[in-house]
Amino acid sequence: MLDDLHDTPARLCRDYLELADRHAPGLIEGLYLQGSIALGDYRPRVSDVDFVAVTGRPPDPAALRTIHAELKTRGTKPHFDGLYVTWNDLRKDPAQAPDGPSVHEWRLTESGRFERGLVTWHVLAQGGVTVRGPSAAQLGIHTDWDTLAKRTRENLATYWTRWVHHSARPASRAGVAALREFQTAWGALGVTRLRQTLAVGEVTSKAAAGEYALEVFDARWHRIVREALRIRLGGPALYRNPFRRRADLLAFMTMVLEM
Repeated sequence: MLDDLHDTPARLCRDYLELADRHAPGLIEGLYLQGSIALGDYRPRVSDVDFVAVTGRPPDPAALRTIHAELKTRGTKPHFDGLYVTWNDLRKDPAQAPDGPSVHEWRLTESGRFERGLVTWHVLAQGGVTVRGPSAAQLGIHTDWDTLAKRTRENLATYWTRWVHHSARPASRAGVAALREFQTAWGALGVTRLRQTLAVGEVTSKAAAGEYALEVFDARWHRIVREALRIRLGGPALYRNPFRRRADLLAFMTMVLEM
């Protein structure tokens, strides 16, 4: 509930509901938070606020555009990213659910697949935070661990394998990008998070993935893992040379991908 949230996401949700109820009365029947908040890994000034809004009728795109545009103008806040679904959408395989509206970095897409997948459904079922409506545990949200595990392995074998391959070309755009702090945390914690998810049988957070890596991987990888956690959580840098950091990052990710 709102009283249990950090001040920033609580204020963001209150502002959103006030605007939604004014511009589209009765539209928002349920509002739930997923992502880092549901996984217990929300970090002020780092994390976005990820929402799932449940509607009882098809939303008017013009009203949604107004709501999110006005929400953006209410001050510097994290992105309020999410999707609009029906109660019935959450009870079925998201692959079978229709396209629908979504918002990413304040931009409205009137119809698409953004966040309409088993990861979102599983995170919502695991720990979704209820802002309006019945508790997430009462919604009968569709989950399918076998399919999610299969797709997680496919993600490692496709997206992440290509990510490492492209980033290993030093002069390429991906190679230069891999010198940046954000990409270090994205890569190291991203692949580890998927490995931990497969190992423990539930979707895990980025911070939990870093702690998992420190527990299960050889000590020679700890420096790059701690650097990835440091980038996310704060603290002094563990590398002075970004080229050395990139080399360690790619070596670590290759090891995780080959497990």
